[in-house]
Amino acid sequence: MTNTLQQFLALTSPGIEVLLVDEVKNLGAEQVVHKPEGVYFKASIALGYKISLWTRLATRVMLKLGEGEAQNKDELFKAASSVNWCEHFNSDTTFAIDFVGYSEEIRNSQFGGLTIKDAIVDQFREQGYERPDVDKKSPQISFQARLLKDHVTLYLDFSGRGLFQRGYREHSGAAPLKENLAAALILRSGWLDDTSKPLVDPMCGSGTILIEAVAMATKQAPSINRESWGFAAWLKHDEELWQSQLTLAIESSSQSLAQATISSLKVFGIDIDARVLKTAQQNARNAQLQRFIEFKCQNTNDMNNVFGQAGTILFNPPYGERIGELPELVENFVLFGQKLKAQFIDWRVAILTANIELLAMLKLSSFKRNKFKNGPLDCQLALYNVNAKQLEKDAVNPQSSFDEQDSAFANRLKKNRKTLKGWLKSNQIECYRLYDADIPEYNVAIDIYGEYLVIQEYAPPKTIDSDKATKRLQEVIYWAPKVLEVPTDKVVLKTRAKQKGSNQYQRIDKSKQAITMNEHGALFKINLWDYLDTGLFLDHRKTRQIVAKKAKNKSLLNLFAYTGSVSVQAAVHGASSITTVDMSNTYLNWAQDNFALNKLNGHKYQFIQADCLDWLKKSTNQFDLIFIDPPTFSNSKRMEDSFDVQRDHIALLTDALASLSDAGEIFFTNNKRNFKMDFEALDQLGLQATNMSDITRDKDFARNKHIHNSWSIIRKVKST
Repeated sequence: MTNTLQQFLALTSPGIEVLLVDEVKNLGAEQVVHKPEGVYFKASIALGYKISLWTRLATRVMLKLGEGEAQNKDELFKAASSVNWCEHFNSDTTFAIDFVGYSEEIRNSQFGGLTIKDAIVDQFREQGYERPDVDKKSPQISFQARLLKDHVTLYLDFSGRGLFQRGYREHSGAAPLKENLAAALILRSGWLDDTSKPLVDPMCGSGTILIEAVAMATKQAPSINRESWGFAAWLKHDEELWQSQLTLAIESSSQSLAQATISSLKVFGIDIDARVLKTAQQNARNAQLQRFIEFKCQNTNDMNNVFGQAGTILFNPPYGERIGELPELVENFVLFGQKLKAQFIDWRVAILTANIELLAMLKLSSFKRNKFKNGPLDCQLALYNVNAKQLEKDAVNPQSSFDEQDSAFANRLKKNRKTLKGWLKSNQIECYRLYDADIPEYNVAIDIYGEYLVIQEYAPPKTIDSDKATKRLQEVIYWAPKVLEVPTDKVVLKTRAKQKGSNQYQRIDKSKQAITMNEHGALFKINLWDYLDTGLFLDHRKTRQIVAKKAKNKSLLNLFAYTGSVSVQAAVHGASSITTVDMSNTYLNWAQDNFALNKLNGHKYQFIQADCLDWLKKSTNQFDLIFIDPPTFSNSKRMEDSFDVQRDHIALLTDALASLSDAGEIFFTNNKRNFKMDFEALDQLGLQATNMSDITRDKDFARNKHIHNSWSIIRKVKST
């Protein structure tokens, strides 16, 4: 069996398979075939050992033991029984079965694995041996069954799991790159064609890309320090043959390393995080390659070209998935693109990212894109040649570079700020809307909360291409803080973009942060981070003032109260009593926090957690003023029935009327677009409504006629 060609299967992650084909061919494998599940090849056991030692791209190498039809449980059992398992391991060796695939009859891996396990232990018993034990966590020998189109193939896990783990990485950064993916990126970048040219990773993290690059350049066998191998407990393992391959690999690696000179390799790692950089240095020492890599703690934006001749910049930046990260990244990419054009002419740049839209901020044209998977994320490696052609595009097309005067969005933002400036100052307004999808292509709302800038993306209109909309969002994230002179760490992004893979821009992160804002003398607790809404509906600023003034020396009922902002303003303006009702305990507690902020306390302020519709039907109290701001639609689990403001507003107002004093007023508002008040039904109730919408919209919402509807409703004066 030692010299006979055996069938092997090498596994790796998506995007790397084509490179793995070339690698195993170069190592001497025959009949190499690439299929979706991996790379099949034939090799002797000696060559199997060699490939396991030298592969940089495979995550696992497996040896075929048998196969058979497996349309159902009986056929699967028969196929598993066709392998003479007693030839492969002893009964005192613990084992595990890894089952991959499914069919109409065999629907889950647990069932498939159990069937094969039964076949194995039955065979041991039939041959008069003790039954071997299963150990799922740390077996001495592992097998894999792969079911595809009702056919099962059984493999020995020849190398063992995790071939990408070289052993040099003690710790890693927040988003570690697997070593085999790093190796694939280096191959695709083209740097290995001439390793005398510099290689720079400007966001090197724990150094994986650079360490892999130097190891490849100095022809190191990646797995010579691996402590455990899948074939170790395999009865057909040839220890002498293995030791000869291991010795050859060690000697070859040592010789190559000794011949490599520091002057022939120029590799540089830069990172802003000193702690992570120490880890990178330690990892390089563990790999015995530290002398070839120069590390520097520096912000990428401050990096200048001090690296000598034109080389390769290769890096894997953060993808902007964590809160607060994307605004800074967008700015960094714009600045980085400008720096490349200014200082790195004739360099090759290779960037791996799951946030493909970020690449547009470089204002460079890539000549090639390769798709990879980084863990669960779909990524692209974008390759650029920063050459004279790129600069010509800048000269011909101003849009290929970032210039404030060329941005329609930046210009509109400046115009809006200028329009509101005097009004904001004279009214001492700290929280306001500056931009509200004024230009359809830039479909966002931009709000200011003191020193913070909040960008909220709307779903893009169907007329706008979704990719263009995402690129526009990146432009917004870049220009808004720049025009408004807000630091990127004070930018909060709330967006409902695509919710898949790399596009997960859901910025709702439980940070439990809060700031305090002043509105016309009342203080409010604002949370910009944990919820889609912030705790203060800015479009109701004027509404709050109107209701608060009406409430002076009167009793107020605030229904669907949210965080109680109307109640707070009414209390500040001297309401005689206030009852605040909301279904959410979270928001009701928030309302009480707002009262505490304003040092408002006493028995005249009541907070009731209840379904407002149900509570109103049962209430026996009378109120001078009732403020109602219901949801447009609700089918909350706590409510018995669904609520639709258009359908149900008359029923709601009828119930409210029972709690309204004779000379009382209902202030009714909602944000349903094209809401139509049922005047006929109101007339039958003896009520008259005055549309207050134009009055309650403040200057920062003057452009949006549909932001809300407001109505003052009172009883008709009876004619004598």
